[in-house]
Amino acid sequence: MGVAAVSASISTPKAFNNIFATSITQRLAHPITLTPLWPPTKPNNYASNPISRNHTFPSLTCCSTKPDTNTNNGTTQNSSIGSNPSSNSQNLAAPISSNSLSSSFPSPSSSRGLVFDLGPIDSWDSKEIGSPVVKRFLSDEEERWYMWYHGNSSEKNSGLDSIGLAVSSNGIHWERGIEAVKSSGDVGLVMNCCQDWWAFDTISIRPSEVVVMSSNKVRASNAVYWLYYSGFSSEKVDFVNDDSLDFNVENPEKFCFGNENSDDGRNIFKSLPGLAISQDGRHWARIEGEHHSGALFDVGSECEWDSLFIASPQVVFHGNGDLRMYYHSFDMENGQFGIGIARSRDGIKWVKLGKIMGGGKSGSFDEFGVMNASVVKSKKDGKYVMAYEGVASDGKRSIGLAVSPDGLKDWRRFQDGEVLKPSEKDGWDNRGVGSPCLVQMEGDVDEWRLYYRGVSNEGRTGIGMAFCVGNDVSSFTRWTGFQL
Repeated sequence: MGVAAVSASISTPKAFNNIFATSITQRLAHPITLTPLWPPTKPNNYASNPISRNHTFPSLTCCSTKPDTNTNNGTTQNSSIGSNPSSNSQNLAAPISSNSLSSSFPSPSSSRGLVFDLGPIDSWDSKEIGSPVVKRFLSDEEERWYMWYHGNSSEKNSGLDSIGLAVSSNGIHWERGIEAVKSSGDVGLVMNCCQDWWAFDTISIRPSEVVVMSSNKVRASNAVYWLYYSGFSSEKVDFVNDDSLDFNVENPEKFCFGNENSDDGRNIFKSLPGLAISQDGRHWARIEGEHHSGALFDVGSECEWDSLFIASPQVVFHGNGDLRMYYHSFDMENGQFGIGIARSRDGIKWVKLGKIMGGGKSGSFDEFGVMNASVVKSKKDGKYVMAYEGVASDGKRSIGLAVSPDGLKDWRRFQDGEVLKPSEKDGWDNRGVGSPCLVQMEGDVDEWRLYYRGVSNEGRTGIGMAFCVGNDVSSFTRWTGFQL
């Protein structure tokens, strides 16, 4: 399979828009050359013809605000943000409030920190949700929040994980859709697994990062969303347990009770990093990487630390021609989860630089490893802050922080303990917290939000939010109301 080189042809807004207006997901089917048009593609299919790798990729620029959505999509760019949750629209993808879903929503006394629960019983995300990727966009007129996340349902899509989009005006109260989006004004399911047997993302897709970028040959208004995600295939990974682990290793992890497991209690499927692009955050075109399955790159060799799988490819734009990808795997040699880094000039071709973090000291909350990194370059001092999911010796999940001066090496844990741990007693997230997503707020006051996946002892998942204000980020406080 080939790699798609996004060229100066993006600068033709109408032609670019044609890619995303036809379907939820698709694969670019022909070489993209320096011509005024992007070729049409078949919806929901990978390309059978390889994309040429001979094109050079223009230099990239990271955009700090939401790119304008071209009105050729047939809807206004503001049609989804701030819309009334009680709208009487007949569109099946019309948004609904995340706060009025069903009687199963946890009681206020046990839902401290919960901002996004499971969808209604007939929705695409009624069984399990997680992997929040939250972005805040500011303009002179309004504040916009987008959250991409994974979800699944027992009734729809054969229980496979899909990716959805929810929107908000404050990052707390979210609007969601129960079915697939149909236009650029909708929210709901935006990307399904691939149906081709040879692809790397046939049984699960989970978002890891969304970067808004444009090239120096493209007007800022035509910048696009770049979605980096984990794709899981049906290929099982050989894993020999020496009984040193007191918990099950899974990939992807499933927390909802009733999921089928292998005979030995372990389901470890191969996962690889993928990339898709979109102009509106809803209609996606997959970009084929250098791996034969369409992934960006493969696992390491048998003797390397990341030989089992590559998961949670979170990407940070450092500067023009310098992107960093943080991902995790399970190191068979020491029996721990670890986080590694890869580097790229164009966001498509990557070079691995090795593992940068492993398990903590004996008895710590992350003794058996670190995973699901969320890295942010601080706007205050330029340092890199990493929130990560720590795995204790008994499998318990908590969230920790690490800091690096350059984002490449010298990662130092912020403290010995976690910054967010599971809630006590009857809390909705009393089993574990993980999959963190850090958001640094604008303003004179140093304020951070931490979105995360929470799991209850009953296996119910949800998405929560905690915050900290000031220079002390030693702990985060779960959201309880607008007093924050």
